[in-house]
Amino acid sequence: MTQPRTVLVIGGGAAGNAVTVLLRRAGLAVDLIEAKDDWNATAGSGITLQGNALRVLRELGVWEQVEASGYAFGSVGITAPDGTVLHVQDDLRTGGDDLPATVGMQRPRLQQILIDAVRASGASVRLGTRAESLDQDADGVGVRFTDGTEGRYDLVIAADGLSSATRAAIGITARPEPTGMAIWRVATPRPAGVTRTDLAYGGPAYIAGYCPTSEDTIYAYVVEANRDRASIPPESYAEEMRRLACAYGGFWPEITAHITDPAKVNYTWFDRMLVEGSWHRGRVVLVGDAAHCCPPTLAQGAALSMEDALVLVRMLTGTDTWDDALFQAYYERRVRRVRPVVEASVQIGQWQLDGVRDADVPGLMGRTMAMLRELP
Repeated sequence: MTQPRTVLVIGGGAAGNAVTVLLRRAGLAVDLIEAKDDWNATAGSGITLQGNALRVLRELGVWEQVEASGYAFGSVGITAPDGTVLHVQDDLRTGGDDLPATVGMQRPRLQQILIDAVRASGASVRLGTRAESLDQDADGVGVRFTDGTEGRYDLVIAADGLSSATRAAIGITARPEPTGMAIWRVATPRPAGVTRTDLAYGGPAYIAGYCPTSEDTIYAYVVEANRDRASIPPESYAEEMRRLACAYGGFWPEITAHITDPAKVNYTWFDRMLVEGSWHRGRVVLVGDAAHCCPPTLAQGAALSMEDALVLVRMLTGTDTWDDALFQAYYERRVRRVRPVVEASVQIGQWQLDGVRDADVPGLMGRTMAMLRELP
């Protein structure tokens, strides 16, 4: 009996979990390693999943759990800082008409659903483990792990995120660059009238917004110019976010009243990166944030990462030959889709930084989202 091909997946976020489930379904032997002991099971506040992300989650077999755990909606509101609703726009169903346009979720809940799917797939999982060295030849990759063990694989998939150590280890020099913006995020109880995302432009921040993530919860966020993170003590995070949020009306006073615990407030810079030329070296291939990242202005980070996983696995399982030509074809197929999203996400933020008041934000968003309705 022929032994199944072996794949090492480095990183247990959305992309790594997705690629693991899909590879196991195709019958490949998969080891997944994750640096964090807790598998990031409690990290983050909320996430906005557009239809094209939901389409991949359905392929993973977890759509029913996502649907039951999240909050589906189909429009976005634009408000003045005082809460006056100026415009409501229907969201495009980028995953097709049989899926909601958008689902908001608590990020830890989504991670747990994906963790459960990985466990159920039969993949071997090791937490608190990193790849210490990679030694490639024409047929595979020898890996030494930080726990002192070694393994050999037909393919290594680097899904270890924005600051990917694997990307650097294989000689890809691209690094994320700050765009000039930063975001404060927090999870709070859902005000009864919040049934969609609303975005307020102007006021003391560039954007103040929120997204329902379940029947009982939302995540709220405020976007400002980035500041030296070292100058903001973590114990002041709630106070800093509350200071910005208290200038907004509508549902914001109710939301702001719950911004009290600095440990529940997250502060992150917006970054951009797109690895050019190829997303592989030999038999080590990048997926997700290890290959590309952009500001969350189009809420496409997780969606693009999981699409990478879906496309790569389909290409891997569609041929017996894993070579440079295959991995280059993967890059060329994905970069055509990823590049417009990265550029549009950065452009929307840059218009705000530059104070451009007549920018065609709705037009750019509409064109980009229409492209994403096509299958990846």
